[in-house]
Amino acid sequence: MFLKAFKLFLLTYLIPIFGAAQDCTLDIGGKNSKTIIEIFQLSAGQKATMESLREELAVTTERLEDQIQKVLKEHPQSSEEDLIKLADKYRDLQQELVNASWESDKKLLALFNPKQYKAYLDLCNAANREPIRIIPVSVMDSIAPK
Repeated sequence: MFLKAFKLFLLTYLIPIFGAAQDCTLDIGGKNSKTIIEIFQLSAGQKATMESLREELAVTTERLEDQIQKVLKEHPQSSEEDLIKLADKYRDLQQELVNASWESDKKLLALFNPKQYKAYLDLCNAANREPIRIIPVSVMDSIAPK
């Protein structure tokens, strides 16, 4: 029975992950903040915003990781249905982590000037990743309101 549940878990949750195109994220919550600053030549204001976004993301990440640990520790695991529910809860929390990181990256990208955003697009294309599509603030400001 456990083997059947495990196969079901693999088919339902892991296989679709490998077929999906990967997003081109900056991962501002990771250890590469200095690299991001250097590559994109962030201004002082952009650096401050990135640091603020990193702090917000750290709080969100910690909260979600605590929830994941709680679910893994306390959720019943005695039946196939329990395991499926556990997998669903775990997947949902993992997706919230991904979404929080993606939103932080999107907010920083929105502050990029056109040259910085083009560099980001070029790097994404070189890495065969799907870029986060935004209109940089400086471009948005130059678009006449309708």
